[in-house]
Amino acid sequence: MPYTSNYLILARKYRPLSFDNLIGQEPMVLTLSNAFKTGRLAQAYMLTGVRGVGKTTTARILARALNYETPTIRRPTLNFSEFGIHCESILEGTHVDVIEMDAASHTGISDIREILASARYKPVSARYKIYIIDEVHMLSTAAFNGLLKTLEEPPERMRFILATTEIRKIPMTVLSRCQRFDLRRIDTDELIKYLDRIAKREGIDVEQEALAMIARASDGSVRDALSILDQGIAYASGCSIRKLLSVDIRSMLGLADRSSIIDLFEHVMKGEIRKALNELKSQYDLGADPATVLSDLADFTHLITRLRYVESALDERSLSKEEKKRVQGFANQLTPRILDRAWQILLKGILEVESAPRPIAAADMVLVRLTHAADLPTPDELLKKISKNHDRLLSSPSMKEEGISNNKTPIPSLGERPQLVVRNDQAFNENIDSFYDLLKIAERKRDIRFKLMMRNNFSEISFENGKIEFSIVGDAPPDMLKIMHTKLYDWTGKLWEIRVSESKGHTTIKQREEIHSEKILKEAARNPVVSAILALFPESKIIDTRFCDEKKMSLAT
Repeated sequence: MPYTSNYLILARKYRPLSFDNLIGQEPMVLTLSNAFKTGRLAQAYMLTGVRGVGKTTTARILARALNYETPTIRRPTLNFSEFGIHCESILEGTHVDVIEMDAASHTGISDIREILASARYKPVSARYKIYIIDEVHMLSTAAFNGLLKTLEEPPERMRFILATTEIRKIPMTVLSRCQRFDLRRIDTDELIKYLDRIAKREGIDVEQEALAMIARASDGSVRDALSILDQGIAYASGCSIRKLLSVDIRSMLGLADRSSIIDLFEHVMKGEIRKALNELKSQYDLGADPATVLSDLADFTHLITRLRYVESALDERSLSKEEKKRVQGFANQLTPRILDRAWQILLKGILEVESAPRPIAAADMVLVRLTHAADLPTPDELLKKISKNHDRLLSSPSMKEEGISNNKTPIPSLGERPQLVVRNDQAFNENIDSFYDLLKIAERKRDIRFKLMMRNNFSEISFENGKIEFSIVGDAPPDMLKIMHTKLYDWTGKLWEIRVSESKGHTTIKQREEIHSEKILKEAARNPVVSAILALFPESKIIDTRFCDEKKMSLAT
């Protein structure tokens, strides 16, 4: 292509000039069309949406509609039969009565005061003086406050069009004074069709897979999609054949082939770590960015998960027939828990790769983690497996010789699922006839948590071998009853009848120790030497005592 100084990038060349050319925003267009037909024009409009969906373009078209004027039409309208008197300069952003301001660089109250000062003057030539404030969320609190009154009651010939990507940062007092329109991300299929039309106008033959890659990479942004297409055309312009292929887009953006991503996903889910690492290395050697590969894996994981619940998820045009078949197979085989676990690992892994000094090494480690996690059973599967092993153990010949019945041993049910315990042969020799026997066993088995729980929260009412009644004292663990059932079954080999009562039981060991400690401290205070020291130092107090043998005691006295 010969050099030309007046070349326009595609995003500017094909910027919509009317609402008829605006794609993907039908609800907003319908609302505005009805409002203009009935003359219900708002004093301020708020346009919100992600970057590149057309907020500034929409603002200019709306300004054109408000100020539309021809020799025969002198009223606001969305039906542009021809270019009006003010249309060209408004769309180019040069009209004297349509002032565009970037709030990112004009954030202060002084900038707003200029607007308020000019509000006293009528438009120079157009019907309305219109202020388009982009990235309005960047205004300071003082600037927002200064704008409030004028937004609510602007001069008759004045209108505001505000645009933002951060609608949550806009004060509610401002939002309540505006008519709000949320500009949507453009659907992938619709974006592919739009890009295809633009490519044909440019005389460029683009492979459908290449269009699908551009649409996915743009994430619903028309401007980003046109910029990538523009870049792709420039990238492939050195070829003698005027065709943009998917391999060009893949190489330009550092993307991995979709089928390669599916292969990598399959290796990971099968636990084939060597194949997974080799596949990543191959994609990396071809120019794929490691973080992008993991992002594609995460997107593919989301697609499979969504397909389990939404059948239409498979209607995506960017998938080939063979790829759709493989996606359906994964959706039928993988459970939501496995997919969710993969999703969480990938999300964390992407951040690690993006911040790592060697991204490919970090990506390798993420795949190792993901592959090993894919082999792990889910909690439900693990429970079933343990239950089967437990039943097989009880029916084994060695267990029969110990006098255990072939019938399934009951397992205490302390919640929605049975609590499975693993115990050894010594458990059958434990006899617990008193509360103190229970504490001795807990101490011997070094079960500190159980011992502290029994010391601090167990108020005994009655205790005998196989049966306990008690009341709970203090800040007991919520699963105290469950712990007792499990431990006693583990230590004795039989189910205990454990009852929690509202009646008041004996004092806990902790309470007894506190009473005993208080008694000792009082006795110590009555000692002549100690009492003399306390009298000498009025602010002193006894915090602990230590007992010595008689010889040391006599020497001390």
